[in-house]
This record gives sequence, C-alpha cells and structure tokens, in this order.
Amino acid sequence: MTASRWRDGGGAATCGLLSRFAFHATLSHKTRAIFGRCEMSQQDLPPGSARLQLADGIAVLRPEASVFEAMVTGWSHQQLARNLSAGTISARVATIRRFRDFCDADGPWTWTPAMANDWITELRGVHGIAHSTVLNYQGALRHFMDYLLDPAYEWAEQCQDRFATHPVQVITEANSARHVHEGPGDPRKRAYTTDELQDLCDTADEQVTRRYEVGTKGAMVALRTATITKVAYAWGLRRNEVRMLDLTDFGPNPRARQFGRFGVCYVRYGKPGKGSPAKRRGVLTVPETAWVIDCLEQWIDQGRTSFDRTTGTALFPTERSERISNGALSHSFAELCDTAGLTDPGLDFHSLRRSYVTLLVESGYDTRFIQEQVGHEYASTTSLYTFVSPDYRSRVVAAALRAAAGRLPERTNET
Repeated sequence: MTASRWRDGGGAATCGLLSRFAFHATLSHKTRAIFGRCEMSQQDLPPGSARLQLADGIAVLRPEASVFEAMVTGWSHQQLARNLSAGTISARVATIRRFRDFCDADGPWTWTPAMANDWITELRGVHGIAHSTVLNYQGALRHFMDYLLDPAYEWAEQCQDRFATHPVQVITEANSARHVHEGPGDPRKRAYTTDELQDLCDTADEQVTRRYEVGTKGAMVALRTATITKVAYAWGLRRNEVRMLDLTDFGPNPRARQFGRFGVCYVRYGKPGKGSPAKRRGVLTVPETAWVIDCLEQWIDQGRTSFDRTTGTALFPTERSERISNGALSHSFAELCDTAGLTDPGLDFHSLRRSYVTLLVESGYDTRFIQEQVGHEYASTTSLYTFVSPDYRSRVVAAALRAAAGRLPERTNET
C-alpha cells in the first residue's frame, strides 16, 4: 500500500476489520513507517518541512517560482530553529538567490556542479572576489543543497512528484575551495610600527588643534576620530566593537584602582561565531596604554556633549544619529591615515588591534592573558596578529644568553 493510497482512504476497509492495535501488529516495519508519516500532524513536522510550505494536490500558476520560494522560506525557518542569527540567514539566502539568477534555470532541481563551477569562475575572474568570499558562497550553497536533500524535509520527493527530477549536491569535495591556511586574509596586512602609531596620533591631535583655531565645527568631529583611534588601540578593539561602546561600558578594576572608572572596558558587541550572537568580554586596562584615560575623559566631558544627539548613552554620537556608523567611522579614519601619509595598503583600522597584540607580547604579558584580552577562541589566531619588531627578538635572545651565562662555551670567530 503506497502513501498516496493511504491518504486517499485505501486502508479504510482494513481499519474497519481490525482493531488499531491488531492493525499495527500486522504491518511490516516499512508500512508502519509510512503509516506514521501519513498520520503525523503538522506540529510533529520539523521546521522547514516541505509539507509545511506546500499544499498537496493544489496546482499553482507558476510552480517553479512557487516551489523555489517555498524552499527558501523553509530553509530560513530551519536555520532559525538552529538559532542562527538573522544576519547569517539573510546573507545565505542572498547568495542562493544570486546563484539562481546566474543559472537562469527553473530551480535547484536543475542545478548542477558545472553551474557552480562556472559561477565561481566568473566571480573570481571578473569580479575578483577574495578566497574567503568563495568559501562563504560555497558554504551557503552546500548547506542549502544539504537541506533540500535531507529526507526529513521531503523536498527531493516533492521535486520528483512535481518536476520528475530531484536536486543534487552542487558543491562537492571535487569543486569546493580549501582553507589554505588559518589566516586566509591579505598577507600584506600588518601592525603599525611605533613610529607610525606616533605619527597617526600626532596627526589626529593636530587636526583637532587646527580646526579649533580656525573656529570650525569640525573640531569636535576631529576629536571624535582621534579618540576612536586611541581607544581602539588602547584596548585592542575591532571597528564595530569601538563603535558600539556606551558610556556604561567602563568600570573599575578592584586590583588596579589607579585607573578609576576606566579599569575595565566591557565589550558587548564582540565578533560572533557563525550563526551565534555577539560575544562579550571584559578588556582590562594595562599600564602601557593608560594614557588613553585622559583622552577619553576629555572626549566625554567636552567633545561628546557638543553634539545635538546626546540623549542616549552611545559613546560616539554624530550630528545626525545617536551612534556613528561603520561607514562614517571608516571614512574618517581613512582621511586621517591619508593626512598622516600612512597609505600602505597593509595598514587599516584593524592594524590598531594588531599593534595592541604586538605591544602586549613585547611587554612580556602571558599569551593566555593576551588571548583573553582580544577575545580569541584559539591561541593560534592570536599568533597571527603578532608582529614583533627585530629589536624585540634581539632582546629576547640577549635575555636568554644572560640566563645561560656560564653554561655555554666561549667561541671565537674561528670556531
């Protein structure tokens, strides 16, 4: 007895002759599975199931478009049930739609690995996308096709019934990109040298002074840029982390009372894992960057209050909004770097964070402490941020030689 016949009432006579208990006892294992599936209520179906998105036996005007939209909606519901963030889901769905537009085909039941290869080739060759972007795009495609092929969601069966074909996995072991190394980013990226950091901060301060002397309103804007730059370096913050700081995100450190109310910087919008909410961490103020406290107090007392939109608690408001945007922050920092003559493509806002890690390493802080300060899950990630100077390496070797003095034999140039 097939599932369709059961739904049409083909087993009614049998049910009338046998009790429900006896009927189940006489069914084979396979038939019992079909029976259970047919009797399953909608509440028992997994989120994203095809039967929750499509009505059986109802014809639609444009079946290809309707089924594709139902697939995307079901996949979104399935990801929400897995607690993935809305941003992750929307980015993945956008990738699927972009691939659909490239293929110009009816739907995923007609997609092939060759189409995926052609799409990635065009993106790499024409648009020049980065290796990490290829990994993200292929990952989204792989997850989508895995969802469609999972028997629990019944999409393959729906496609077979409606279009006489079914989806196949288009991202396989043969055509998927590899993680070439742990840091797939641009190898040119580096930390600022001590002199470059000094030039950057001096230029930021000069911009404030110059605009203040001529009486322009941009003086407070320049002060905001200078403060953001110094705060990001002093606590090793990412761009969005410093942008999202509030006045209440600072507190005292009972073990370092000399720093007052700025002993700890509480980061509430740390970089999340894929599909996870933002990570929180507390970054302790260290003596090497305690000078930032005076700069921050000046901004809070004099600069921040000069903006009209200071009704909220955002640390860095603007004239038009309660909080500076990522775009505005990036633009102002790029202008500062251009003014300072720091146009090396390996230097960017994130280089301030690399410089912070390097500072802690060269100052002798424990590697585990540094890892916790910057919020890295793995120490290997922290090591990618370390750009120690040749002078520091020489000091390390000299210290090791002093510690080993008397145990090493004396050598001359001839031996």
